[in-house]
Amino acid sequence: MTPPPGGLRSAKWFAGRNVPGFVHRSAMRASGFSRMAFEGRPIVGIANSWSEVVNCNMHFRGLADSVRRGVLAAGGFPLEFPTIALGEQLMKPTTMLFRNLMAMDVEESIRAYPFDAVVLLGGCDKTVPAQLMGAASADVPAIALTGGPASPAVFNGRQLGVGTDLWEYIDDVRAGRMSMAEYERLEAAAGPSRGHCPEMGTASTMATIVEGLGMTLPGTAAVPAMDSRRLQVAEEVGARAVGLATEGLRPSRILTAEAFDNAITLMLAVGGSTNAIVHLLAIAGRAGVPLTLDRFHELSSRTPLVVNVRPAGEHLVEQVFHAGGIPAVMKSVETLLHTDALTVTGKTVADNLPAQPAADTSVIASPAEPFQPPRGLAVVRGNLAPGGAVLKCAAASPELLVHQGPAVVFENMRDMLARFDDPDLDVTADSVLVLRSAGPRGGPGMPEWGQLPIPSKLLRQGVTDMVRISDARMSGTAYGTCVLHVSPESAAGGPLALVRDGDVISLDAHAGLLEVLVTDEELASRREALVLPPPRHSRGYAAMYVDRVLQADRGCDFDFLVGRSEHPESEPDAIFDGWVGGW
Repeated sequence: MTPPPGGLRSAKWFAGRNVPGFVHRSAMRASGFSRMAFEGRPIVGIANSWSEVVNCNMHFRGLADSVRRGVLAAGGFPLEFPTIALGEQLMKPTTMLFRNLMAMDVEESIRAYPFDAVVLLGGCDKTVPAQLMGAASADVPAIALTGGPASPAVFNGRQLGVGTDLWEYIDDVRAGRMSMAEYERLEAAAGPSRGHCPEMGTASTMATIVEGLGMTLPGTAAVPAMDSRRLQVAEEVGARAVGLATEGLRPSRILTAEAFDNAITLMLAVGGSTNAIVHLLAIAGRAGVPLTLDRFHELSSRTPLVVNVRPAGEHLVEQVFHAGGIPAVMKSVETLLHTDALTVTGKTVADNLPAQPAADTSVIASPAEPFQPPRGLAVVRGNLAPGGAVLKCAAASPELLVHQGPAVVFENMRDMLARFDDPDLDVTADSVLVLRSAGPRGGPGMPEWGQLPIPSKLLRQGVTDMVRISDARMSGTAYGTCVLHVSPESAAGGPLALVRDGDVISLDAHAGLLEVLVTDEELASRREALVLPPPRHSRGYAAMYVDRVLQADRGCDFDFLVGRSEHPESEPDAIFDGWVGGW
């Protein structure tokens, strides 16, 4: 096994015949490892986000064991370490508030410990982008392993997604079409296994994007969590991590502008979550790639929906796996990809593609006969969103993509919960529901509140969708004509803070426009009278978050973490050079 140019990074800890080397080797011996186990071998860290409060990641101990087998078989030495785990369902007010904290945890753990390469073991929505952000900043050789989709739930003989179908049943309960007894049966059936959401929610979208970026082995994204092939893939990832360590192939060589184009194209081809937009902007910021919202709009104009998967289609991710997985999707849209982009395999995208397209065109189609045409995502701007907002057209009502209607404004989530089912609420099917104070600062953390519920009195009239606008995000499993990520947000003084009940709002997703039809003079007058609410947090991490978080159009990262680290402390040499007493 040939070490990379300059030798193994871990040798800076263990090779020295001096006091630091003695201390470091002694610490490993105290853990029960002989020098034969670790000295001179590539050391592979396994960043494990396992937690009992994250059902998506509950099977990660077994996956970590499989990674360990692969590392050992390839001649490396595995060291597992824990990181923060972000549980989408249980963590309040939102996991997005803590994505940056986990990214810092991952980055500093990688940088501070003697790893020659790292396996990033993540699954639940925010764990994967947090790990990629941290790995991009640390720039130690890294490879991702996602946890896989859960087994589909079955209710009344029908396979269910965790979120997509749930939203429909909730509306049925609110409209009186489903009894509470049936709803309780649904609850018992909804989570049959570990693993992340089985439709193309944020977790499956991020797993897809990891393949698109070239940061994992081809074919890993869609393997079901409970399938034995997920464990086999984990072994292969562990073995490849040893190869990355010896080759010195760092994320900075893989996370290029071309890789981000590929990831965005894949996101659009599968009808992926709008959450991925925020995460890709943040990862690109860490990688020093100048990615903007406009690039998403540009790529959307040429990329059709070729995967028939919920919430934009019919099937679940398990069917995508059986149809050939993400490599088959990439083969379908091959002409739209930068196939010369480098991946963690050490080969290009072209080298990794399958020879033939997917055989089951009912799940993975060709661009010539897609399930939906291009423009499945729109970036809209105007006097209501000068920094931009996004709309997932592929999961919206086509007749509402061009719409004008009077605003019904909710000041915050508490206001909305108190009033949206009020029978006296002045709302019609043509109204535009507006929620503010739900952005990065206002939430804080930009919660998934963007799929505002349809008022019950309209549900009973048969209304199933309305135009909804907010500075919040929306679950990747959700659907509807929801304009999201309005930037700048209301809590930062954005124009959303100036909208009043009855103002006519105009949306034209095809033209990329979002405007409130109020004169500039009137908006200026309102701004003079505007008093922003004080931050909800004044101490700890949340206070730092509100003070330093960027807006959605820049990925909601912290301003002091954007860009590649060029400081000498990013590697341990300066610390070791301060020791004396070599032998």
